[in-house]
Amino acid sequence: MAAVLLLPFAMLFALAVNLRRWTYRLGWASSVKLPVPVVVIGNITAGGSGKTPLALYLVQELAMRGWRPGVVSRGYGGSARDVLAVTAACEAAVVGDEPLLLARRAGCPVFVGRDRVATAQALLSAHADCNVLIADDGLQHLRLERDVEIVVMDERGVGNGWPLPAGPLRECPARIAAAHALVLNGEAPLPPDVHPQRVFRMHLAGDRFRHLHDPQRTAGVEELRGRRLHALAGIGHPARFFRQLDRMGLQVETHAFPDHHVFQPSDLTFVDADALLMTEKDAVKCQAFAPPETWVLPVEAQLDPDLAQWLVEKINGCQAS
Repeated sequence: MAAVLLLPFAMLFALAVNLRRWTYRLGWASSVKLPVPVVVIGNITAGGSGKTPLALYLVQELAMRGWRPGVVSRGYGGSARDVLAVTAACEAAVVGDEPLLLARRAGCPVFVGRDRVATAQALLSAHADCNVLIADDGLQHLRLERDVEIVVMDERGVGNGWPLPAGPLRECPARIAAAHALVLNGEAPLPPDVHPQRVFRMHLAGDRFRHLHDPQRTAGVEELRGRRLHALAGIGHPARFFRQLDRMGLQVETHAFPDHHVFQPSDLTFVDADALLMTEKDAVKCQAFAPPETWVLPVEAQLDPDLAQWLVEKINGCQAS
């Protein structure tokens, strides 16, 4: 019922999105072309769908193939308004949780800023050797010209099929067909009546936990099984993390929070807990006050078929043309 009441606002939102896109198509607004290939990762729905693990996968795979990637991000959830270089020592409250996670794991330059063009230009100015840019969550930022668009979807699909705020859609499902590739995370269904150019399946694999306060310590399922475990997740789809723990054979009490939730010490206080389990994205915000027995589950994206090889071929083709 609430969604129906919001339909007039959803129609206005969809109209604004389409008008904005047409201003670029008709040349009334122009995109900025950068001197290096730009790969945009995004989604057509609100909320996390697996973009950050995919960005990390592409950065690592491109580096293994001899490329020198950089990452630009909006820095959602952070307070920084101007362009900022993200380092491992930054605070998530300033740069955002996802950029901080990428900076700590990707091993490449990561810059955040509300203006993606200015952010990308600043990164290239500071790192002249960078020869490919990954734009994390930049599908709707049309002012940044892109060479490759990759849309990510999870098992929630397109929800009720309605635009924001009546539904989850940032853009209509037909937008997927305009992208160069669609990545389906986990058991995500292929949207009906949508014909993407290329489809890839992504699986997030991880079976060993890392101690938050002592990263050299790791633990497998057998070392945690039988303990009173509490699991929390402040990601776009917390149920995905909880299902992963269940498939691993762990019995946990779950605590879901909104995406990009600003955690407080009270959120992590459970009198009956022997250990606390959380995602990497949440861990970067909780290290200063998390309980001593807090464990993090790192995950690695696995793609079928080989998305990285396809992307390299696509980039080379764009440069040749």
